[in-house]
Amino acid sequence: MPRIKVKGIKVEDVCKVSKELIDELEALLECPRDYFSIEHINSTFIKDGEMNQGYPFIEVAWFDRGQEIQDKVAKTITKFFNSVGYDNLDIIFIMLKKESYYENGEHF
Repeated sequence: MPRIKVKGIKVEDVCKVSKELIDELEALLECPRDYFSIEHINSTFIKDGEMNQGYPFIEVAWFDRGQEIQDKVAKTITKFFNSVGYDNLDIIFIMLKKESYYENGEHF
């Protein structure tokens, strides 16, 4: 954990930043690399009856790590996607409850 879900960004661009992004997040959050996942979601965006490019949007689902760490993670993610041409980016954090998250039938 965390799970990073990406919409409105080309999959090629996600691949370009994925390794270095996780390198930096791994150090920042002090958790093993295999705790992270990045999912590219191919979405169809519609506005005024027409398909359009959509707006770059990233959702981070994780256990709460406090506002200071969350701010640092948001800045890190923004930096990497800015580097591949996404100047405007929305990020939302979804807080998971340990008692509601199960791995192999056991909650954390």
